[in-house]
Amino acid sequence: MLIPAEYRLINGNRLDAVPACLYRARANSHARQLARADWLIRERDSGNFIATMQGSRVHFMNRSPAPQQWLDAVSELLASADSGFAYLPLSGLNPLLDELGIDAEIYGRQTGLPAVAEPVQLEYAGRDCFRRPLWLAYDAAKAWGRMQTAAAADDVRLQAISGYRSVHYQMGIFRRKSARGIPLHDILAVNAAPGFSEHHSGRAIDIGTPGEPAAMESFEDTVAFAWLQRHAATYGFRMSYPRGNAHGISYEPWHWFWIGGDQS
Repeated sequence: MLIPAEYRLINGNRLDAVPACLYRARANSHARQLARADWLIRERDSGNFIATMQGSRVHFMNRSPAPQQWLDAVSELLASADSGFAYLPLSGLNPLLDELGIDAEIYGRQTGLPAVAEPVQLEYAGRDCFRRPLWLAYDAAKAWGRMQTAAAADDVRLQAISGYRSVHYQMGIFRRKSARGIPLHDILAVNAAPGFSEHHSGRAIDIGTPGEPAAMESFEDTVAFAWLQRHAATYGFRMSYPRGNAHGISYEPWHWFWIGGDQS
């Protein structure tokens, strides 16, 4: 059962559910349905809006009868919310990696990056700099809020660029870049393979500051970056990809991972 008062993202294998009040309808015909709903149900692969929930009733976006596959997927999503499981299984990863021509075992061995399971539930942590809902694991969300507040007290503004990203979202990055003719080797120098990104965990956050372009190396020259270097560890965050890191990922001064041990 989904509890409307909880601002959480609920993950299933094929669908996810998010609080309807945080999202806008993509078509005028759906605006009234979304406005009345407690939850919005989306397809994880495409991001398409599939249905809404009001109380315990599911209303599909399409007026025609829902195909059995969506009925089954919604039932699976509701079961996922009640299951008590903390993470989704990694069993669906191989078809995506096969599409890219990546062997998971070889990739993990070469980069030292582990496969990352996605949490079944993530916490709403405000909005990012693009006004999108920011989703993080519960403890990471609380630590991020405390760190933002502490920085603001020092007249430093930290803003989120990106938090949780699903395996399917990561796959979309690879597909778009590949369609532009970028070789796989070059994409992997910047983006971890689907299933291996720290963003899947809900514990990674890309951080920026107003007036600076998002996710650019120039962030290292900002007051915000200097503040993070001095204080981020106090709140349990570390920079994942310094220069010359062993994973072969390009230098990312904006990417920070919550490892725990928040002492604030």
